[in-house]
Amino acid sequence: MQPIQVELGDNSTALALTSPDCGTLVLGAETLRRASRAASEIRRQVDGIELMIAPGFHVAGFEPIGNYALRLLFSDGHDTAASIPGPICVNSQNSSQPEVARWTESIAT
Repeated sequence: MQPIQVELGDNSTALALTSPDCGTLVLGAETLRRASRAASEIRRQVDGIELMIAPGFHVAGFEPIGNYALRLLFSDGHDTAASIPGPICVNSQNSSQPEVARWTESIAT
């Protein structure tokens, strides 16, 4: 997958990645937050502590990190870096076509 567009959609409750190979992949903010591999999140999971998602939770923003990663900023103050297999181009249009599992696996490793 080589994303050419990254955009927030659904009132910032989803992140859409569009590529010529795979079409559009839409990932919900909650799915992305739960997939975080930050040390604090791994510890929480190991300790069996459930992640509480507040009403109105959303992706507050994202920043490109070079050509192959994004820093995702969440409304609960958490931020995490996610690798993307292929060069990225940030855009602001909306898209929707869920295909969650494939990319979630990529950011969870």
